[in-house]
Amino acid sequence: MSQAIGQAITLAITGASGSPYALELLKQLVLAKCEVHLLISSAAKVVFATEENLKIPSKPDAAAKFFTELTHAQPDQIKVYGKEEWFSIVASGSSAPKKMVICPCSTGTLSSIATGACDNLIERGADVVIKERGQLIVVPREMPFSSIHLENMLKLSNLGVTIMPAAPGFYHMPKSIQDLVDFVVARILNHLDIEQTLVKPWGYETYKKNK
Repeated sequence: MSQAIGQAITLAITGASGSPYALELLKQLVLAKCEVHLLISSAAKVVFATEENLKIPSKPDAAAKFFTELTHAQPDQIKVYGKEEWFSIVASGSSAPKKMVICPCSTGTLSSIATGACDNLIERGADVVIKERGQLIVVPREMPFSSIHLENMLKLSNLGVTIMPAAPGFYHMPKSIQDLVDFVVARILNHLDIEQTLVKPWGYETYKKNK
């Protein structure tokens, strides 16, 4: 029997390196029973093929089926849209999810959002969340950052956007690449107020011993 699907979240994946972050975040959102509105750029599909050896179907319905099977999601829990589906709910301020994550976020996408370009559905979705005073989290994966990148981040931060670079910590003693991925995804989930068990909070073990 299928379980009730909870809050709606838009997840956008762009062409920066970091598809393991995107894939793990999608899996965790599915586990949290979120309704995921998934946007994937053409460049992101190339990166997925390179980093994860996964070929994402080009058609939205086929891509939705692909990710549903990959993450063991419930039917219709993951909805995928084309880059110019202007009649989708993520393009409308009256119906778009109030929370959106762009993971990873390319510096090109970062620039377009900062300037209000809205040339594709990812940019429009982000623009909607900003104008509706929702929660937008962007996860840049680039180094080093140029002054252009930093200025765009500052502009978005001043608009209330949360900038969370894919910069994992090491205090949890990671033993694998997956541990590093989990650290970043856990921090994103924390900011979305979604309960996670990937990484324990700092000082958690000490708190338990002293309780």
